[in-house]
Amino acid sequence: MKKAQLIIRILFGLMLVIFGLNKFLQFMPMPTMPEAAGEFMGALVKSGYLMAIVAIVEIVVGVLLLINKYRALALIVVFPIILNAFLFHLFLDIAGIGGAFIAITMNIFLFYANKESYNTLLKSK
Repeated sequence: MKKAQLIIRILFGLMLVIFGLNKFLQFMPMPTMPEAAGEFMGALVKSGYLMAIVAIVEIVVGVLLLINKYRALALIVVFPIILNAFLFHLFLDIAGIGGAFIAITMNIFLFYANKESYNTLLKSK
């Protein structure tokens, strides 16, 4: 389990850094999307700030996972972004769901592998 956790943490961290940097540097082309998906993405980009914040969060969380610092917090912070990417593809661009499915699976696996870190958060008082 420890070896799998290490490999998945590093792969997930790399994935986040690469996709975060791509939002700024655009070294990977955007795939063609259905019309509704393209309109939605266009609106996010036109907001002028949202995609930059998403990119910064992805890069910071990716680096934290790669250097193995604040792992539990990093996984919580990035989860809403990963969940939204998954739901975006599920409802608007099912053909592109593969990467989002892998990302959400990695995030959930790492949540489970670090479940002891969340014990105090999950205690009811």
